[in-house]
Amino acid sequence: MEIVIDLAMVRQLIAQERRQAGEEISSLGPVRACEQSQHRHDARLASAPDAATLACKAGCSWCCHFTVDVRAFEVLRLLEFIDTLSAAERERVRMEIENNRRVMEPLDELRRVQTNVKCPFLLEGRCTVYDARPQTCRNYHATDAAGCQRSFEEPDNLDIDPEFAPGVYQRSGAHVEAFAQAMKDAGYDTGVYEMNTALSIAMRNPQLAKQRFESKQSIFEHLAGAGVDAEFASEDE
Repeated sequence: MEIVIDLAMVRQLIAQERRQAGEEISSLGPVRACEQSQHRHDARLASAPDAATLACKAGCSWCCHFTVDVRAFEVLRLLEFIDTLSAAERERVRMEIENNRRVMEPLDELRRVQTNVKCPFLLEGRCTVYDARPQTCRNYHATDAAGCQRSFEEPDNLDIDPEFAPGVYQRSGAHVEAFAQAMKDAGYDTGVYEMNTALSIAMRNPQLAKQRFESKQSIFEHLAGAGVDAEFASEDE
């Protein structure tokens, strides 16, 4: 699908979000700034002129089986939200994260894209952490769910190109790029990590994960080949 980029709109959005996010990172801290930015993200997408053309709706969960990339600040935001769930739901989520991590961690990027796993936050067709869902999920929109279904049913077929709404697509990309750049400007890790693997590591010692991120260190050094930190290592490693 060819998209004509509205450069003026994209540049204006990037400038606005980068400036506002930078101010909030400084005044509120990275996790609260992430939360505020996610709310703006949703509002910007809802106001796109072609938002009504989206096929996405509650109960449609084909994309909830695709690989999800996250940044460290999103992991910390998710950890806070997980704490609001019931004890039984937290345990279910934890177990599914570990099961998914065992599947996804050994794979290279291409094989991850070609491997379906149910998102640990998907329950009865709905996202249990919808308000805190990662930007990858916020950015995945289609005007025809049939393309999403086909991608689910044919994970090895990378030629499938679901139909997207151009206005929504551009606002999504610009917003995410701007917030990540604001985080980078502030000196925080903006690396991209597989969600289940990153959550598995951070959940082993949430306080240490938060302390490291806020001190502008990497939580996920071993994902870059540095070896697993003993403070984060689990019994099966």
